[in-house]
Amino acid sequence: MAMAGISANRLELLQIADAVAREKSIDRKIVLQAMEEAIESAAKARYGQENDIRCEIDPKTGETKLIRVETVVETVENDNTQISIEAARKRRSEAKLGDTFVEHLPPLDFGRVSAQNAKQKIIQKVRDAERDRQFAEYKDRVGEIINGTVKRVEYGNVIVDLGRSEGIIRRDEMIPRENVRYGDRIRAFIYDVRREQRGPQIFLSRAKPEFMAKLFQMEVPEIYDGTVEIKAVARDPGSRAKIAVISKDSSIDPVGACVGMRGQRVQAVVGELQGEKIDIIQWKQEDAEFIVNALAPAEVTKVVLDEESNRIEVVVPEGQLSLAIGRRGQNVRLASQLTGWDIDILTEAEESERRQKEFAERSALFMEALDVDEVIAQLLVTEGFATVEEVAYVDAAEIAHIEGFDEATADEIQTRAREFLEKLEAERDAKRRELGVEDEVASVAGVTTVMMVRLGENGIKTVEDLADCATDDLVGWVERKKEKGAEAVRHKGILDGFELSRKDAEDVIMSARVVAGWIKPEDLAQPEPEALMDGEGEGEGAEAPAGELQENEPQSPPSA
Repeated sequence: MAMAGISANRLELLQIADAVAREKSIDRKIVLQAMEEAIESAAKARYGQENDIRCEIDPKTGETKLIRVETVVETVENDNTQISIEAARKRRSEAKLGDTFVEHLPPLDFGRVSAQNAKQKIIQKVRDAERDRQFAEYKDRVGEIINGTVKRVEYGNVIVDLGRSEGIIRRDEMIPRENVRYGDRIRAFIYDVRREQRGPQIFLSRAKPEFMAKLFQMEVPEIYDGTVEIKAVARDPGSRAKIAVISKDSSIDPVGACVGMRGQRVQAVVGELQGEKIDIIQWKQEDAEFIVNALAPAEVTKVVLDEESNRIEVVVPEGQLSLAIGRRGQNVRLASQLTGWDIDILTEAEESERRQKEFAERSALFMEALDVDEVIAQLLVTEGFATVEEVAYVDAAEIAHIEGFDEATADEIQTRAREFLEKLEAERDAKRRELGVEDEVASVAGVTTVMMVRLGENGIKTVEDLADCATDDLVGWVERKKEKGAEAVRHKGILDGFELSRKDAEDVIMSARVVAGWIKPEDLAQPEPEALMDGEGEGEGAEAPAGELQENEPQSPPSA
């Protein structure tokens, strides 16, 4: 009877381990290991925590072995777990350092408290294993779309039952004005999986641009097989979106592939996104062309790119202004997100007025600086001269060939221009001395006297002060807010207005560090890594030369 009872207990132990492993979808070995640790803990409570007690459960028979282990050492520090080499050789003559002596202990009779503690230990171990399994299962699924069932809604956050795990869609990751109830089937995008104290957290979203991109991939075979590529997506969740696509096969129209026969493909995506209107746009490598397409359905007559500040001016007819801007600025905001450019929209009348203002300002500058009459000043502006420096140092022949001018006139104009600049330089030099800017700052490559004045006004008076600056301090930076629909904020730098690129600013700072003795000149001669094309899906291709495109007439993208 005793043997029968033992067999039944052994069998029951293995059955429990199998049942828990199946229910929690974890390895059976982990459950048996948890049972072993629980028995070890109970045994230490009886025989003393200082003992090295180990438990082994045979995975085939369920037989439990409980042993106490002593290790052979040179000097005994703990009598309960160690034995000296001399004492060990009295027991076994061939004993050597590192050997272990095993003492078999009788089967443990669990008391009520020991059984409860063992149960809690097993539960905790199984729970930890389940969490590890959940994390391992979902950590590599970031970027996928997953289906689930609404389990509950808490303060606008939706808890989704994913089967063996739970996911959460935070309020700001839901499509606005979208109502869900318990038991609804829901589809979402896994954007993050984190291992937290309370278990792995699976964060889902229905508002991110990537969700829409994945939906198109599911609906459009050409995107799935890579023939058509989604280059950029911009969304105002629940309202409107723009998606830029390009085809690697010239025989396939990427826009038509995404729209589908009678709009079936795009309508399937629209239906999932609660009626969100989608503009499908053909991506272009030329930035100006792409921006014109992105602003559709508005017509654009001209664009002017400023690559240094990553801004673009777009000129539209008067009647197209409201269409280009969109309701509450939606169209231009989405176009800006799609292209990665800050877009300024002007009407033809506003642009004409601005050009006239610039013409008048430059003419007035030349009249004052060169002491010439209005006609000569206007002729210089008309020829494209914008600054006194250009007039002073350009080839004299370029001024002489202007209608009504000759070589003597050109020489006189250039002489006056240089005298004006020398006078201005002297005034600026006096100003920077007054501000306390040291002469040594002038030895930094790329720094001019007018820059020294600006630096002095901002408290930078020594080479060390300049060497301690960051690039953002000099040229400013753009802060892109995380809030949906928030516009980027431009923070000005100390040398704003000097047409200094970030590379120029870096060179100035590094040159200052050389002059200050912080680094050696040879440290600057490191080969630069090849410039890599930005591939983060912002729709930025190879740089287009700054300039203008006249009378572009893009086709309006299909709008669902």
